[in-house]
Amino acid sequence: MQSRRWAGVIVLMIVVSIAYVDRINVSLMITNADFLHTLGLEGDRVAQGRLVSLFLFGYGLSAWFLTPVFESRWSVRTSLMISVLLWTVFTAASALAAGATVFLLWRLLLGCAEGPLFSLKTMYVKEHFAPNEVGKPNAVSSLGVSIGLGAGYSVVNFLIVHFGWRDSFWALAVLNLAIGLPLIALFIRSLPTPTRPATRDGSSAFSLLLAALRTPHLFWILIVEICTLSYLWGASTWLPSYLKEARHFSLNEMSIFAGLPFFVGIIANVAGGSVVDLLPRSKAPVVFAIGGVTTALCVTMAILADNPYVAASALVLAGAGWGFQAPAIPSLVQHVARDGTVGSTYGLINGIGNLTSALMPMMMGAAMMSRTGDNLARGFWLLVGTQLLTAASGLVLMARLGKAAGETAQAAPLVERI
Repeated sequence: MQSRRWAGVIVLMIVVSIAYVDRINVSLMITNADFLHTLGLEGDRVAQGRLVSLFLFGYGLSAWFLTPVFESRWSVRTSLMISVLLWTVFTAASALAAGATVFLLWRLLLGCAEGPLFSLKTMYVKEHFAPNEVGKPNAVSSLGVSIGLGAGYSVVNFLIVHFGWRDSFWALAVLNLAIGLPLIALFIRSLPTPTRPATRDGSSAFSLLLAALRTPHLFWILIVEICTLSYLWGASTWLPSYLKEARHFSLNEMSIFAGLPFFVGIIANVAGGSVVDLLPRSKAPVVFAIGGVTTALCVTMAILADNPYVAASALVLAGAGWGFQAPAIPSLVQHVARDGTVGSTYGLINGIGNLTSALMPMMMGAAMMSRTGDNLARGFWLLVGTQLLTAASGLVLMARLGKAAGETAQAAPLVERI
């Protein structure tokens, strides 16, 4: 049983990795002249950022509204198979796009198909692990983010250079179909639990959504999620262009340095998950303060550095600071969510987070454009702001959770006397 549940965690990590290669391939394509010419996007940073933003808009809506339907009707295994099958179809269809409008439509639908993924991952961990054990499986399954981003830039760059941007989509679709679906079918199993809704209809899904909206400390968890995702999508969208155009790295150097922050984030992610398991849940938000300040300082160093290799190294360290924070969010959701609503609660938080952070690629693109020419570094100041807000929100959240824990501890002896 022990090995079986961890096999599921490893499979989730692999599925998340594949999904993130799908998500960031456009970040490399906006450095490709043929792709930009085909879609008519040359010189328009805002329109280039919109390719990622529209994906995130679909992702956020789906995570928010589709997750309760999945949670109320199907098991984690069935829901994952439906999701992966859909995003395989939409990835393949993107290769056929002849203009920006059609391509944006497929990006929107791809986002909708991938939206429930992290909620389903969180549900699986909640089903198979005790509350004091969730930090490590959350961290390991979330490693897929760093693996997908770290390896994805090199993989997609290779495909585009040697086969063209259209064939890269076909290759990614085959990857989803040949690896994702079989692994889910073989290794993901859902436990029958008393918290799974007995009814499987629309009213049940709506009830789950309402229960998720009543989650304690929801506002501050949302702020952290929005800021964390804003950094992820802003950095992953514009890092290749920044390294290639502002720091003048070659294509090979660019793909390596674009992936390194997320590879380093793997180690930081595991460290963050271990720290979360060691701390009382009321103290877990301290990782947001530590990671947020570290990331903000490193990005600032990258912007101000004259030497391109110093700047790239600072961004690698920033990836470590960001990765350190990642396991704390699902762990907090699993702690504060009401029984039977973990997937819907995380879907709500992840959905609103992605809908809001969807603006970041376009906002950074707008900040980079000026009358005197592009200034890609200017957009990265927005990432510094997100991380300072993450740190501040983490401290507020820690104070509120600590106060709630103290009130619970004081009430316990009174209940016993009654």
